[in-house]
Amino acid sequence: MKIDCFIPYLSEEITGKVFATLKEQAETNNIFLLVKEETSAKDFRSCQTIKIDNAESSKTLQTIAESATTKNILLYTKSTELSLGQNAIHRLLSVSEDCDAGLVYADHFLQKGNKTEASPLIDYQLGSVRDDFNFGSLLFLNTDYLKEALANRKKDYLFAGLYDVRLSISQKHPIVHLNEFLYTDIESDNRTSGEKQFDYVDPKNRSVQIEKEEACTEHLKKIGAYLEPKFKSISFDEQIFEYEASVIMPVKNRNRTIGDAISSVLKQNTDFPFNIIVIDNHSTDGTSETIEALAKKDKRIVHLIPKRLDLGIGGCWNEGINHPLCGKFAIQLDSDDVYSDGSTIKSVVKAFYEQQCAMVIGSYMITNFDMQMIPPGIIDHKEWTPENGRNNALRINGLGAPRAFYTPLLRKIQLPNTSYGEDYAMGLAISRNYQIGRIYDVLYLCRRWEGNSDATLDIPKVNKNNLYKDRLRTIEIMARQKKNVQR
Repeated sequence: MKIDCFIPYLSEEITGKVFATLKEQAETNNIFLLVKEETSAKDFRSCQTIKIDNAESSKTLQTIAESATTKNILLYTKSTELSLGQNAIHRLLSVSEDCDAGLVYADHFLQKGNKTEASPLIDYQLGSVRDDFNFGSLLFLNTDYLKEALANRKKDYLFAGLYDVRLSISQKHPIVHLNEFLYTDIESDNRTSGEKQFDYVDPKNRSVQIEKEEACTEHLKKIGAYLEPKFKSISFDEQIFEYEASVIMPVKNRNRTIGDAISSVLKQNTDFPFNIIVIDNHSTDGTSETIEALAKKDKRIVHLIPKRLDLGIGGCWNEGINHPLCGKFAIQLDSDDVYSDGSTIKSVVKAFYEQQCAMVIGSYMITNFDMQMIPPGIIDHKEWTPENGRNNALRINGLGAPRAFYTPLLRKIQLPNTSYGEDYAMGLAISRNYQIGRIYDVLYLCRRWEGNSDATLDIPKVNKNNLYKDRLRTIEIMARQKKNVQR
């Protein structure tokens, strides 16, 4: 079997090496260059060129599908050098044929300077609808299924064409992850995991995000998981609370930052009683002593040390919200962050009553340790609209901050006992039935420093986190499909 290959043109040197690598493969049929300017690859090794507007646009993919002459196509998505492993193309062809796959992707190696490291990927599942799912740089697509997906598209996308296509393919055909290291490419993004995690909410990417929201919403409608903006009403008179609000703060070994965090709570100005419940998860660096000293000076501080030794962040939250002194509304503050000013708690409680919602999400600013703004700056999560926020929440990897919940509902659901994604799981579960309130003013300063738990994660840890959130999305999509059937 033969295969047509489509590669982006960057320069004669780099593209020439990719071209030579593919040309020497016995399975290669034609090689097409994707160029943004007609003159940039003129007469390049007698190769066919395709002028494109954007590498991931619907128009580009339509042209690729129309140009292909083979059953499968290979689409290379990077503009760096590529090295193929032994029988890589043959293996991809065989797996695609055996599985009748719509898309096949494989593990690979990443070259970073003089160092090469393994880059395993994760399996695709029903909940892998986030737009930054990592397929690697080699996409192996069935041509007919690509054409089918393009024929079923709702509109032409400039930025979300490839995202829309893979969602559409997944509705009818397998997306297969091959757990074999079949190629090596060069890492072009050398930022840490902590720096990359905010890309999807960077304001400069807003036009891209809007398109991807449209594509994801259409996908959810086709698979029966879309929820209309119809919500259960919420009543705030279920119980009597001593405190109107409680700040819930799990902490372990944050002696350097815990004082700042607690201080930002105690400075809050309200016309109702509030407290802060600090769940000290058996700290050993002096954090416990710092909290205890502060608690002796202010009775609003509840210093709670769990009896259990197996608690993650979610488990600590459960300890806090089930405490008899927890207020009507539970508001999040991480132990290395601070509230932006003295009005945060009051603004959050006001939003609950005005928007009649079961959860409130604010906006925050990314800062350095000294609380000076750093890129990407203000994160407002504009995708959390009243009309479509709970659908779009399945596409993104986070909910925003600060997060606040109506405590009686939170006690009914309970958070998963994990230290990653516990808040995301809760937000998805609540949004299935209830409205999520929004505050677009900056209420929270999210400090990025070397002590952050997600500042620098290795590939296995990133994969573990992404796999878990994809699983949460799978569970939520199944629950929403069930909800729609039962109506």
